[in-house]
Amino acid sequence: MVEGKINKIHGWAAMKPGIKVEPWSYTPRPLGENDVEIKIEYSGICGSDLHTIKEEWGGTSYPAIVGHEIIGKIITKGEKVSEFNEGDLVGVGAQVYACHRKDCSPCNNNLDPHCPRGVFTYNSKYPDGEQAQGGYAEAVRVDAKYVFHIPSSIDPSHAAPLMCAGTTVFAPMLRKGVKKGDKVGVVGIGGLGHLAIQYARALGAEVYAFSHSSNKREQCLELGASKFILTSNKEEVDAQRHTLDYLFITSNAKSNQYNEFISWMDFEGIVVLLALPEGHMTFSPFEFVFNEVAITGSLIGGVNIIKQTLEFAHKHNIRPIIEKYPIDDVNNALQRMDDGKARYRIVLTH
Repeated sequence: MVEGKINKIHGWAAMKPGIKVEPWSYTPRPLGENDVEIKIEYSGICGSDLHTIKEEWGGTSYPAIVGHEIIGKIITKGEKVSEFNEGDLVGVGAQVYACHRKDCSPCNNNLDPHCPRGVFTYNSKYPDGEQAQGGYAEAVRVDAKYVFHIPSSIDPSHAAPLMCAGTTVFAPMLRKGVKKGDKVGVVGIGGLGHLAIQYARALGAEVYAFSHSSNKREQCLELGASKFILTSNKEEVDAQRHTLDYLFITSNAKSNQYNEFISWMDFEGIVVLLALPEGHMTFSPFEFVFNEVAITGSLIGGVNIIKQTLEFAHKHNIRPIIEKYPIDDVNNALQRMDDGKARYRIVLTH
């Protein structure tokens, strides 16, 4: 059995609900025959990290090291790992294990994030009861199936947000079949939204960016949006009613906004929820029936979709707009993210 090189992993963990992490160390699980050990160089901050450490979604097990946009180099690999070598630059997203058994329906339908035996990168437990810890740390051990080669054309710091944010927006575009000529709306031009614009545009869609911030107009157009719609401008909004084929909701919209969203859709249009707002959504069933509109959600991407996300970003020069913070300044970075001031993703340097 191969021994790992880092047998006490030092990181930054949330010890209780709030926007604060502090130095903490843990003993990692033994390196399995299908695992790799990664020395982390960059880790992106995702909105899920904040929801988890603040326990806004409930069920957080403290201490919790969050972070699931991980970039680093392999320093050790298990004896059955053949597709990676020590020194390879790789990424890890929001999942670190799924069973991939022949009798597992999600795994056999490219929906491995829904595997009943699956393990997320943090605040999730392995079958042996050990808690998974994430990327705000010096290293991580992961099943090699959930490790991905980073294209040499992509700067490692820019690759980090693609592991979750990029995959999250691209996955439903692939699954729903967004194609050339489709009219695609994006609500919320932030960490997810600015990447959604780029991916949809590269697929050949006409992209409509919806935001309450007028100062994002020019940047949205530069990123590839065909039109920018200021949501407080009634004339601009009214001009888009019954026009969209797809609408991707990337921000925490208010529960009473969904009737408005549905009114922007063409017949048989699809509204895709990518954010998880608090409370319940409220809308009229009449809007569904008379407009024949569907509302669906999307979690993250599985193995095949993450590979496609990275390759598509390489091919079409899709890159996140990032701010960098040293890992020792992680608490200020988390506060900036929570205040909504980041433009548009924050990447921690290790």
